[in-house]
Amino acid sequence: MTVEQAIITAIQYESRVHKAYADQVSWISDPAGRRIFQTLADEEQSHLDYLHHKLEQLKQTGNVPADTLPTAIPAPKQIEAAGKKMQQHVASADPTNDLQMLSNALELELKTSAFYEDMVRLLPAEGQKLFKRFVEIEQGHVAIVQAEIDSLTQNGYWFDCFEADLDGV
Repeated sequence: MTVEQAIITAIQYESRVHKAYADQVSWISDPAGRRIFQTLADEEQSHLDYLHHKLEQLKQTGNVPADTLPTAIPAPKQIEAAGKKMQQHVASADPTNDLQMLSNALELELKTSAFYEDMVRLLPAEGQKLFKRFVEIEQGHVAIVQAEIDSLTQNGYWFDCFEADLDGV
């Protein structure tokens, strides 16, 4: 795959993820969940803008320097620390619906993350630099969606770590 093909494919991934968040914001019953989905939708839009800019830059100059790609989402470790403080807060009016949307979002984020990891592994150095930051950002997206799922389900796990024995054993 060429760098240009990778950027075009990345745009397709980001478009799907952005659409999922943007379409579902109003359907999330919990206000905190809506804010998270809106933040993620905005973040995905910034990724789309960045990728379109990089594609145009590649077409005009023949190269794509990896510019800074900011994120509104903290690193996974910061999400985990903050999440432990708010783990008790679950006010969802429709947890089944919210859980389904979060599960769908997690699946999209995992597929997108896997794509970016492949690009870092397979592309020439210039392409690797471009997509390396996306890997870091997508890991944050996966972490925040997983944290929301863990919080909503209260299954005794937090960030895939066993936190509590719900049976008292």
